[in-house]
Amino acid sequence: MQQVPAHLYFTTEERKALMQRNDRMALVEVVMHWLWIVGAFFMVYQWTNVATVLLAAFILGGKQLACAILMHDTGHRSVFKNAKLNDFVGQWLGAYPIFQDMLKYRPYHNIHHLHTGLEEDPDLLLTRGYPTSRKSMARKFFRDFTGQTGIKALAGLVLMNLGYLEYNLGGKIVKISQKNRTWGEFWQVLFQNFSGILIFHLLFFALLTWLASPWLYVLWVGSYFTTFQFVLRIRSMAEHSVLESPTDPFLNTRTTYANFFERHLFAPYHVNYHAEHHMLMTVPSYNLPQMHQMLKERGFYDKAVLETGYWNIIKLAIQ
Repeated sequence: MQQVPAHLYFTTEERKALMQRNDRMALVEVVMHWLWIVGAFFMVYQWTNVATVLLAAFILGGKQLACAILMHDTGHRSVFKNAKLNDFVGQWLGAYPIFQDMLKYRPYHNIHHLHTGLEEDPDLLLTRGYPTSRKSMARKFFRDFTGQTGIKALAGLVLMNLGYLEYNLGGKIVKISQKNRTWGEFWQVLFQNFSGILIFHLLFFALLTWLASPWLYVLWVGSYFTTFQFVLRIRSMAEHSVLESPTDPFLNTRTTYANFFERHLFAPYHVNYHAEHHMLMTVPSYNLPQMHQMLKERGFYDKAVLETGYWNIIKLAIQ
């Protein structure tokens, strides 16, 4: 497994304490996440203009990333003590809002932890290709903000859920043979993979229409296609791009400090403490800052990679 052994820096008792889940703290984090979403919708509904719509798009893009991280954390079973509650929250407040499925993501993501930075890493295509030129980075950001990246990503998810492509979020396309596949199997897969997502989005649309305006749902989808893709790109770059050695667990993952704005855009649920997460992947998000401080005091970052901000990540990723 591509990770630094935790016993080099923590006693057994310390590891147990760090991995201890706290339902109250988890609930506070999830509620605050969704209150930001409610606040963004309320702002646009009350003061509809270009400035509020643009601001809300970035807030929602950052909180859609928070949905992705909530899916990620519940995939590691590190949010709530009760397994059913953990999975329910991960699906309905994390995965479904961004057209994902946490139960599919869970085994897929475990492969990333087993083979971080190696050829077997399913996320490798997300982090390769950096550093790149200014023009290339500008083109990537242009595709993000014009919806091209989002359309491609959603189309891929639809084809995966229809059973035409293997599940992969890293951009690798592997077709599934349709030979001998019956229409019965097709409709069964369609129902299994789309029912939860469809129910959530119908309820979400109905709730927004009833309480305010259906145009708020359009804002949610528009943010998914644009600002969410941008923040997702920066988050991926920060974690595993432009690093010295993909085979060295001290050097293939980065922790990045985040200021107030960066936390809400790129680092929800303390995901910026990514080296810590790779060392002990079941540590709850609210315990990662404490774990980071302990590692820093014990010399871990004499070897490991620590960056002071996300703007520096973008500069590192441009030649």
